[in-house]
Amino acid sequence: MAKMNQRIKEIFIKQETIVLATATKKGLPNVVPVNAKKILDDETILISDQFFNKTLSNMRDNPHVAITIWDRLEGYQIKGTVTIEISGKRFEETAKWIDDIGRKLNLPLKSKGAVSGLSYSMNRPNW
Repeated sequence: MAKMNQRIKEIFIKQETIVLATATKKGLPNVVPVNAKKILDDETILISDQFFNKTLSNMRDNPHVAITIWDRLEGYQIKGTVTIEISGKRFEETAKWIDDIGRKLNLPLKSKGAVSGLSYSMNRPNW
């Protein structure tokens, strides 16, 4: 497993919105913006599912995903597989986190699931 270095973590934290790419079993891509995200450790990123429909369906059928992060002209792609949790400790912690954000923003946000993934490949995209 590749581990996120300090610079990648800094960019991830600084970037308000990241881009999450999924694909169907047949390879049809789907890309969505994500704001509810955090780093759990050097190899694991957590994303909360408040609005996923096609994205969630894709992740259930094909757990391989990619995210992109950037800071000006410096960007990275992180690829990995995801696990979707709709119960248990990680889900409960994620639901509380999203509830707290919703209260602060005065928005009715509710987490439907905790999506976590291990980064297995990090590289600078050849844009």
